[in-house]
This record gives sequence, C-alpha cells and structure tokens, in this order.
Amino acid sequence: MNIEAIPVGEFQANCVVAWDDNAQAVVFDPGEESERIAAFLDGHGLTVAAYMLTHGHVDHVSAVADLYSARPAPIGLHPSDVEWAFEDCNHMPPFYGPPQKPPEVARLLAEGQNWNDGGLSYTVLETPGHSPGSVCYFFEQEEILVSGDTLFAGSVGRTDLIGGNSRALMASLKRLSGLPEATRVYSGHGPVTTIGTEKKVNYFLRSCF
Repeated sequence: MNIEAIPVGEFQANCVVAWDDNAQAVVFDPGEESERIAAFLDGHGLTVAAYMLTHGHVDHVSAVADLYSARPAPIGLHPSDVEWAFEDCNHMPPFYGPPQKPPEVARLLAEGQNWNDGGLSYTVLETPGHSPGSVCYFFEQEEILVSGDTLFAGSVGRTDLIGGNSRALMASLKRLSGLPEATRVYSGHGPVTTIGTEKKVNYFLRSCF
C-alpha cells in the first residue's frame, strides 16, 4: 500500500491519497487545489476509485466537486455532515467561500462499514466531536488511520465550530487510543504520527485514561 499526504489550501489541510499496485486510488479530503491533486494523480498514473471525506468542513471538501467532474467516483460522507457541508453556511471568510456541491454523495457513511476500493480495504469509525459526522478510516491490515481533524500530532480538532462537542470528542479520542500503538496516523493537518506516540505526548489523548 502506498499513501501520501498533500497539504492543500489556505489552512494546509492534508489531502491523503492511498493506492495499491493496480493504480486505483482512494482520495481522502480533497480540500482545495484540485489541479494540484489531479497533477499528483496523473504523475503517479492513478485513477480514482473513491473520494472519502472525514468530515464536512470547507477546508476538507472544497475540491471534491471539481475532481468529480473530471474523474467521477463515489463520494463518501457521514449523513450528519452531508446536511450542511455543501450549503452556504459552510464558509470561512476571507479564506474559503461555500464549496461547490457535487452531483451526488453516493455513500452515506456509518459505523463499521467496510469499503474495498482499488484493492484497499478499510473500515469507517464514527468519531464525532470536531463535527457531528466526523469519521476516521482504519486500514487494519496495514495499521494506518486517516483521522481527519479528530486527532493531530500533539493536538486535536477544535470544538468551537458549529456542531462541535468537546465531550463527544473526548469519547472519540478514548476509542482511538485503543487502536494498536504502531498505527500510523495521517491527520487532517500536520505531520504523520502514531497512536503510541500520541498516548505518550498528546495531552488530550492522555486525558482519556
């Protein structure tokens, strides 16, 4: 399995691209700079098997409609975030206006769903708190977690945006702390870390115990 994070947009949100030997990629959180993401895909000879979103905030979803128009593939998002992700309320001026709405969100995500895309198998973990519909994607065999803004290296996602809930976030972090310590975490912003490292150094994760 190959995986790479591409920081995009004003907030440098990580668009995470994962692929196997068959050159079909899963694109997580294409938040901005659709042309740059497309250039990465073309440079690696990749087609898109799915666009999977960890949550609905504008800096994580703003490129999905543009990419979909040129490279159609199923889009996945939790229904609690589908409600507002592509509406006018989802903006962060002066950096982001409301995102363009894709034609369809074909996959309404739920706890425990297992998806097999492009030879990659991964499971949906519901991890609300940063947003009502925040999810993480766990590649059990490879021990890789795409965590969105639920967990960062040394920190966690904010809960002061609409729908944020600090108590729910702490419950989600407690759940993630039970994953294998070797699990590599590809966060929504910042560098790659591991569950084991975060259990040692991340105040918020340590507070779960």
